[in-house]
Amino acid sequence: MTEDSSSFDAHATSFGGAAATYERGRPPYPPEALDWMLPPGAGRVLDLGAGTGKLTRQLVSRGLDVVAVEPLAGMRAELSRVLPDTPVLDGSAEHIPLPDGSVDAVLAAQAWHWVTPDRAAPEVARVLRPGGTLGLVWNERDDREPWVTALNRIVDDQGQKKQADELRADNDHDNPQVGPPFGPLELHQVPWVHDTTVPELIDMVASRSYVILLPAERREALLAKVRQLAETDPDLAGRTEIPLPYVTWCWRTRRP
Repeated sequence: MTEDSSSFDAHATSFGGAAATYERGRPPYPPEALDWMLPPGAGRVLDLGAGTGKLTRQLVSRGLDVVAVEPLAGMRAELSRVLPDTPVLDGSAEHIPLPDGSVDAVLAAQAWHWVTPDRAAPEVARVLRPGGTLGLVWNERDDREPWVTALNRIVDDQGQKKQADELRADNDHDNPQVGPPFGPLELHQVPWVHDTTVPELIDMVASRSYVILLPAERREALLAKVRQLAETDPDLAGRTEIPLPYVTWCWRTRRP
């Protein structure tokens, strides 16, 4: 195993021990994103790399027949706690424990950057029905707000963030790789605002792989700076709810 692949695996598997933090801090997805990614008449949907079920619960609330697949035991346990009636299976994009042609859509939220695309694409195609849709979605903080720029600067100032970005550079929210048998990807962007709180904002930062992997002292120092920003920035100080702007990047492609 190369140093890069070892670092990639460390980041990809870091979330299992921070599942509760992830559940508290991560935002949902705007309904418009799901409207755009889901094919008309979809009935059975796979949430791939489902994490703690942030997207899963939104699919369930639409009355869809949903199955979740997640490789990390800690994340599966949190998803089952939140959604006890939704099946969650141990698997990955490269090894999906479902029969051929068994779902109308596969959605991957905040997850495709952790897959190996040339192995994942054929496996996703295998479980999709002909004409089925693969949808990829990421929430990205919108730094056109000055306080979000300041937040990003705090997070970016420590080395693990740069390393994580480099590891994902070839397959991320702005350039996802899928490949055969799928055709080109279509893009749709959704600007929106998520109302959060100071504790949730801190958990959102704490749930990032590049923060989870920091030594405890550096992690606490980083989170203290986030708390200080929330308490002193003119746009945030004294607020019980913080409007955190996002741009959600949605991509879709169909199985031929």
